[in-house]
Amino acid sequence: MENKNPMREIKLYKVTLNIGVGEPGEKLQSIKKLLEGISGTKAVETITKKRIPEWEIRPGLAIGVKTTIMGKKADEILSRMLSAVENKLKASNFDKRGNFAFGVSEYVHIPGAKYDYTVGIVGISISVTLERRGFSISRKRLKRHIGKRHLITREEAMEFVRNKYRTEVLN
Repeated sequence: MENKNPMREIKLYKVTLNIGVGEPGEKLQSIKKLLEGISGTKAVETITKKRIPEWEIRPGLAIGVKTTIMGKKADEILSRMLSAVENKLKASNFDKRGNFAFGVSEYVHIPGAKYDYTVGIVGISISVTLERRGFSISRKRLKRHIGKRHLITREEAMEFVRNKYRTEVLN
């Protein structure tokens, strides 16, 4: 029987869904309702901080929506999002800290999502944060350093996704 350290176990911390619109208005509100329908959680508008005159963007302008999902619901959402990309991810989607991100080119590929004619076809970007037990100390008021040996490596994250979500990681 193998003695496995429970502190080394990798778990899903959060899943963040993001849709960029590029402009405020009625389309932004439609996409906000769409994201809330897909995720089952409340979506918030993302606000610009920079001025980009070529795109007619100024600070304080709402140009997108996002939502963050944690817990058991995050596990369900991630499974749905991975099935939308046929359970295939590229190795380049993973960063050196073990987190990963990918995109769904059209939201209608997500199981359970219905086409909304007011929105049209838009893509969703999905960011996934993984952690181990003890990572919460870095988020507390008195921030503590997480040791180098306790951090999640890129290879460990790929193995976690292969085993838990039956996802193929392509080179």
